[in-house]
Amino acid sequence: MPRADAARNRSLVIDAAAAELAEHGLDVSVARIATRAGVAKGTVFNHFANKEDLIAAIFCDQLATLSATGEALLTHPSPREALHEFMTAGAELQAGDRSLCAAVTATSRDHPMIREASDRLADVAEQLTARARQIGAIRRDVTGRDIVLLLGAPTTIATPVASACPDLWRRYLHLILDALRPEAARPLPVAAPTSRDFTAAPDTRTTSAT
Repeated sequence: MPRADAARNRSLVIDAAAAELAEHGLDVSVARIATRAGVAKGTVFNHFANKEDLIAAIFCDQLATLSATGEALLTHPSPREALHEFMTAGAELQAGDRSLCAAVTATSRDHPMIREASDRLADVAEQLTARARQIGAIRRDVTGRDIVLLLGAPTTIATPVASACPDLWRRYLHLILDALRPEAARPLPVAAPTSRDFTAAPDTRTTSAT
């Protein structure tokens, strides 16, 4: 197959997979992805050894985009607004993609590509959080790992009524942002998760390649 055709097919597969994952989550099959891409199932495996590698490629692109957004916000003059914008970007990305939360909340952490991309995101989140803590904009016991996990909360909370109220996640995002303020903060009953906790998180992804 000519190189140009191979590159085109790979692009078709990635675009189709991204769309299917966003709409249907991790349980989508390779056969369905291939159909949407207009290629044979074997073509998918010509470019990706397995479904996990295909998912990893898509997740890593999404996580890299969010990390880049966070890195750009590190120079924002207001640490509070920078953290708010980062969390809004993360929540908005997940609101449009049912599968991304799985990567952000560590259910696919055993894949080395996703682990590396997730670690980068956590590092950026910690830098943004540290800036906000330093000026007293958020409670002192909030960590970057807390922020990463909270990115998926607004969408998850609004899921039962998402079809009727597609923007409802914004309400819960603002409730979360208000809850991060230091005013009237009470001691938390459990410590924040560590990087080791993320690595040890159970893997609930689908491994079906049919």
